[in-house]
Amino acid sequence: MSKKPKIFIAGGGLAGLTNAILLSKAGFEVCLAERKFYPFHRVCGEYVSNEALPFLKSLGLNPEDLQASKLEKLIIAAPSGKTILAPLDLGGFGISRYTLDEQLYLIAKQQGVEFLLGEKITDIQYHDEQFNILLAGKTYQADLVIGAFGKRSNLDKQLQRSSFYKRSPYMGVKYHVKLDFPKDTIRLDNFEGGYCGLNSIGTDSYCLCYLSENKHLKKYGSIAAVEEQVLSKNPFLKEVFRHAEFIWDKPETINEIAFERKTLIENHILMCGDTAGMIAPLCGNGMAIAIHSAKILSSCIIDICPDGINPTKRAQLEKAYSQTWQQEFAQRLFIGRTIQKLFGQNVLSEMAIGGLNHFPKVFSFLISKTHGERF
Repeated sequence: MSKKPKIFIAGGGLAGLTNAILLSKAGFEVCLAERKFYPFHRVCGEYVSNEALPFLKSLGLNPEDLQASKLEKLIIAAPSGKTILAPLDLGGFGISRYTLDEQLYLIAKQQGVEFLLGEKITDIQYHDEQFNILLAGKTYQADLVIGAFGKRSNLDKQLQRSSFYKRSPYMGVKYHVKLDFPKDTIRLDNFEGGYCGLNSIGTDSYCLCYLSENKHLKKYGSIAAVEEQVLSKNPFLKEVFRHAEFIWDKPETINEIAFERKTLIENHILMCGDTAGMIAPLCGNGMAIAIHSAKILSSCIIDICPDGINPTKRAQLEKAYSQTWQQEFAQRLFIGRTIQKLFGQNVLSEMAIGGLNHFPKVFSFLISKTHGERF
């Protein structure tokens, strides 16, 4: 008898959890592996464009119920402190990943998704239309595997993905802080070799997350020294680091953040979210893209594989997903990489802010091109 394929999801971030919920709702047997236990923090700007809001509500998740902030304005500042302000046409909301991921995890559990938590996947092999996934000394089998293991993982190396071997100069650092700042505004401050985002995540907390070139850490020896010697040359950031109340004892960090193009399909594993491609954080829309990419992938699986998988259907699925993903995200990621090149260097940043102040419609146009329609 034909039956729905068994699905294994590697990684439990936004893309992994969204796929798990949708596919389980559609009657697929779903197993998701995540190396940590929920809830936990991630390095992330914690801003979600409202393009994802209708979809999240359809899952039973209303950000207002979680005290998420409403974000309506964007400020970008040059290293000198010169700023440009623009409205966010669609708007967005700020919410901690600690909270958002946990809520999606609880929804997925209610749908009957099987979770394997606290262990790393060490290998994924594909042979004769079957996947074997090695985890904690055990082998799990699946008909389809979704790769949703984030920005960078040991699985990238194990799969010999070309993007893994392209060294990235960036590290990411995130804090939760308390300070006096408008709750409806995202602020992006440039400094030499990077930029820092600040926005409310509800209640009295703010997400402070920055991207910095690794060379600063090598030169100054510690994150605290980088913040004192590099970030604090930006006058706004200087005041933040002097006067904000830092909620955590130490920040969340991640190294080797890459924005290069990535393969969507690797050894028949279907990549999703940041694993498939990451928009530059300066564009502030990675969370919505991760959620939307999962909706696209799940829809392809549900449409093409409702009663089984075979080589013909697998090829059809991979083609449909690749084409739809490219149509929806390829241009946005390209524009994001292009915009990023205008910032993070003192002279270019000052020129970009100055130029955009004279042409505010261009600024609004660029913002629109890094965001999508409601889905």
